[in-house]
Amino acid sequence: MGQGAAGLPGVLSLAGTPLLLDGEHTLPPGEDALSHGRGLDCWEVREHNSSEWCHFIQSNPDCQLDGGFLDYLDGVFCVFPPRLLPLAVTLYALWLLYLFIILGVTAEKFFCPNLSAISTNLKLSHNVAHPCPHGERAPGLFLDVPLHGVTFLAFGNGAPDVFSAVVAFSDPRTAGLAIGAIFGAGVFVTTVVAGGIALVKPFTAASRPFLRDVIFYMVAVFLTFVVLYLGRIRLGEALGYLGLYVFYVLTVVLCTWIHRRQRGDGLAPPGPWEPEMPTDVEEPEPSSTNSGDYGEEYRPLLPSQESSLRILTTALSPLDYRKWRRKPWYWRLFKAFKVPVELVLLLTVPVVDPDKDDLNWRRPLNCLHILTSPLLCVLTLKSGTYGLYQIQGVFPVWGLVTLVASALALIIFITTSNEEPPKYHCVFAFLGFLASAMWINAAATELVNILRTLGIIFQLSNTVLGLTLLAWGNSIGDTFSDLTMARQGYPRMAFSACFGGIIFNILVGVGLGCLLQMTSSQPLVKLEPDSPLVWVLAGALGLSLVFSFVTVPAQCFQLGKAYGVCLLTYYLLFLSVALLTEFRVIHFSTP
Repeated sequence: MGQGAAGLPGVLSLAGTPLLLDGEHTLPPGEDALSHGRGLDCWEVREHNSSEWCHFIQSNPDCQLDGGFLDYLDGVFCVFPPRLLPLAVTLYALWLLYLFIILGVTAEKFFCPNLSAISTNLKLSHNVAHPCPHGERAPGLFLDVPLHGVTFLAFGNGAPDVFSAVVAFSDPRTAGLAIGAIFGAGVFVTTVVAGGIALVKPFTAASRPFLRDVIFYMVAVFLTFVVLYLGRIRLGEALGYLGLYVFYVLTVVLCTWIHRRQRGDGLAPPGPWEPEMPTDVEEPEPSSTNSGDYGEEYRPLLPSQESSLRILTTALSPLDYRKWRRKPWYWRLFKAFKVPVELVLLLTVPVVDPDKDDLNWRRPLNCLHILTSPLLCVLTLKSGTYGLYQIQGVFPVWGLVTLVASALALIIFITTSNEEPPKYHCVFAFLGFLASAMWINAAATELVNILRTLGIIFQLSNTVLGLTLLAWGNSIGDTFSDLTMARQGYPRMAFSACFGGIIFNILVGVGLGCLLQMTSSQPLVKLEPDSPLVWVLAGALGLSLVFSFVTVPAQCFQLGKAYGVCLLTYYLLFLSVALLTEFRVIHFSTP
């Protein structure tokens, strides 16, 4: 066996015989390593001569990646010669960064806007603090005001994390990534992000929401700790995760209702325990889907009818040239990397914008979406397995989808106009939600596979990759948005988001991820993490929550730079202990 992280064991499997993730395997006496692929961990490939790498990868069942469009292990060990291994690793690292960009762009500009449109069609209010015009109540139930933030908004913001967890749990060999990412992101957000907010702008925290969220999160962490200790999660426990989140949502709704009753249902200024909402923040940058819109000073005096070709080319342009000219060079460089992703997404994912008069209706492009979105779904589901399936061995599924979608798109194009959206335009929000979810799922699958490949190359456990690369990548967007919100003068809102959002990630990520792996005959998923790093993660997250739960009320919820420095120092200490544990410099006895 190799040195360093190679000896860290971790077991997780579906009901039946547990499958070792990072642990040691022994061969039957007298059997050759290459001829006995069934009992070997794939990361042992580096222990063999470079001339044997390709044969080891192709003959070992543990090296077969489930799902995904690219075989990264075969590429690095068979396509690239051994002397070019550093080049292969560099290309994989760049592709990993680009996958995070794909996840971020898809969630921000396509997944979340369509979720927002769906919530509007379901009569859910978007704003917690702003009244409706003329003092009227938003249509729908009275209790729907906070419901949007803890359901649709949480799902939109946590989509990359949840999809990554679901994909990782789908394969016992990558389940350590899910555990590491969920716990690692929790530690990162509750220490680095929360501490950074306190450093950027000292503030008074919202007391009751903070205590509520921390208590729920501590319960979720404790429940996960118990599940890991027992070594399995049953159907009832998986449903318990989802039920706990439903209870959390109901608690938020009830607390908001009680608070409004106490205020006489008025909209008093936010108190020291209520997070303020922005009223005059900087106008958000228009998304790429609205790049063809004119500003007020550029709007023509007389309305003119544009041709369908003009509408299509304008709607497919991911660049706002007026903004491009006034942005700094680094923004342009990053935008240049995002343009190909945005262009492909614009071609395949419709976006409905309820805040616009035309609801972002672009007849030629939306009719094209009728064809491209279903094709995307069938060709990305199970990495194209269903889309390439041939009906009666003759006609492929993707061909049938193309014929039906083309006919429907032609009918919609003939029966609608460029100027006015049809009454059923809201259906495009559901289509866009499904298409963007498939994009996120496909990117998350590639992300998990490439992380496993990097772990095999460097002989690192899935858990450490989850708590570092996967957790950092999924949290970087929240980090910048929360710190920007704090600099704009809304630190309480940003601080509340730190603890509220990750509750959704852990409860839905673990609960749904394990629930989807269960069958009617085997309602059980075995979780037996023998790696001590898992317990370091769980203990560090629990300790950080207890620290905040005790120190924040002790400071009368007034958080300053000292609190931020303590949290950042804590994360650096945790990361050091985790890495030293991974490389077996520090030894812990497992339960």
